[in-house]
Amino acid sequence: MMKYYLYLTAIFLIAITGCTVKGGTENTGEKPITLPVVRLEEKDTVLQQGYVTDIQALQNVEIRAKVPGFIDKILVDEGQAVTKGQPLFIINDAEYQTQLSQSKAALASAVAEAKTAELEMKRVKILVEKNIISKTELELAEAKIKSAEAKISEARSLEENAKIRLSYTYIRSPFNGVIDRIPFKVGSLVTEGNLLTTVSNLEAMYAYFNVSENEYLRYMKTKKSNKPSMDDVVLVLADGTEYAYKGDIETMESEFDENTGSIAFRAKFPNPEKILKHGASGKVKLTTEVSSALMIPQKAVFEIQDKNYVFVVGKDNKVTMKNFAPQTRIDEFIIVKSGLSAGDTIVYEGIQSIRDGASITPRYVQSDSLVAAKL
Repeated sequence: MMKYYLYLTAIFLIAITGCTVKGGTENTGEKPITLPVVRLEEKDTVLQQGYVTDIQALQNVEIRAKVPGFIDKILVDEGQAVTKGQPLFIINDAEYQTQLSQSKAALASAVAEAKTAELEMKRVKILVEKNIISKTELELAEAKIKSAEAKISEARSLEENAKIRLSYTYIRSPFNGVIDRIPFKVGSLVTEGNLLTTVSNLEAMYAYFNVSENEYLRYMKTKKSNKPSMDDVVLVLADGTEYAYKGDIETMESEFDENTGSIAFRAKFPNPEKILKHGASGKVKLTTEVSSALMIPQKAVFEIQDKNYVFVVGKDNKVTMKNFAPQTRIDEFIIVKSGLSAGDTIVYEGIQSIRDGASITPRYVQSDSLVAAKL
């Protein structure tokens, strides 16, 4: 019986040993995972960087009441196109007509007073020449004339002011444009400064956007190349579609914002169909050139404690984590500042499935196809 048990134990040990050997053979025989890799190359690249933009009309002017009164007539409607000088509102002018009449009467009275003073001076002058009265009387008469002339000037000024205030009751469009909302209706009482409406000139539109100092310098270097395509600015509308017309950068601010380190650009876009409206949102794409750029796809990058890493493939097909410093991020790519060199091979996709020191089977992907697919 004892021999029988020893025999079974021996068979069991042999079976376990066989399974262990077999399992070890399978583990060491596993094939390395196949992953796409890309070899880094330096090249001159044309890039389109997107910026959030604030779209404004060529002219956008608030029409405000300059004098208080009741609105008698509204001669336009909201959203209506108007021309320069076209009447928009009429404010009741009865009070201002009265003021003008009073100022005219005051002027006429001042003129009559001056005429009387002039006749008096002539009479006094004759009497002085005949030594009937003293010269002091003549001087007094001349002073009365000057006083009367001053009253005439004051009356004329009041009359002119009354005419101006009367003209403010008839409100016209300052330029060709489109009427915005009209908050007041006929019969409403408005005071001086109340907003009656806004007129926007939509013939062309301005797009304002902020650019970092590095991107500004890159744009200026590109501009010196005098390539026409570099001047085109693409506008992406809120629905993600590209605007039909290209824009041009007209100007930029004179200094960088000390808080953000950016500078504001202004691009101008034609707007013949009046699709763009004042206050609209969107993005502009600015075309720039980068010389000898070393670009890597963002999906090849992972972060550890705010540092950027990639897996570099060695000659033995083993991967090594390597830290690098990015210069700028553009869409789905990163331009390398330092830490990587042309000729390095990095893992393009599948970085989450490997670890430092792992062996892989590389499948090379052309870097040109990655950039072209995005741009």
